[in-house]
Amino acid sequence: MDTFKGFSENETFTQVPDVFFQKLLGEIEDPAELKVTLYALWRIAHIEGAFHALCPTDFEAQALGLTAEAIATGLEKAVQRGSLLKAEHEADVFYFLNSPRGRAAAEAFRKGDWRASARISSTPPLERPNVYKLYEENIGPLTAMIADKLKDAEETYSQEWLAEAIERAVAQNVRKWNYIEAILKRWKEEGRAEKQDRRDNEKDRRRYVEGDFADFVEH
Repeated sequence: MDTFKGFSENETFTQVPDVFFQKLLGEIEDPAELKVTLYALWRIAHIEGAFHALCPTDFEAQALGLTAEAIATGLEKAVQRGSLLKAEHEADVFYFLNSPRGRAAAEAFRKGDWRASARISSTPPLERPNVYKLYEENIGPLTAMIADKLKDAEETYSQEWLAEAIERAVAQNVRKWNYIEAILKRWKEEGRAEKQDRRDNEKDRRRYVEGDFADFVEH
């Protein structure tokens, strides 16, 4: 079993109804039912558009760590409990959360009103690449020294800042950690507007390489 490295400060979050912890968590005994219920809460919360439901194949065996048979059993139990709603129309089957919006959507689907929308497949939320992966993919090999510097940077700067600083370095073709660090230090010392004018990139590059922050950059 791989050791979990912990949550970062840049995680996205999924809202879970309080009643899940107040009632369902203590009542659900089957791990498969618990997993599919939590998975549905997560996936449905991140679906874009008006049709918030999952088809059976959206419950991915690898993501859940379950067999197809266990997933089917978990879904059946969740429907019996009433945490999920199962709606069918002709050959199509979808699962909805048992919420006011979910109940209305399930009823509309049973009548065929949502059939066209239902055929748009849902996809899991994209996993944001961590700073180590961003560095390797855009700057170069990850050495032990660079890994330590990236670890320190994660504790000081947000994931958004780190990703954009790497993007700036790539755009200016200065693929060095010292250059990225110079950008971050400037933003920290002088502030960073949320809407940067990218036309100033070349001016910034000259400043980092030749000006105030030249000492941080290896030529």
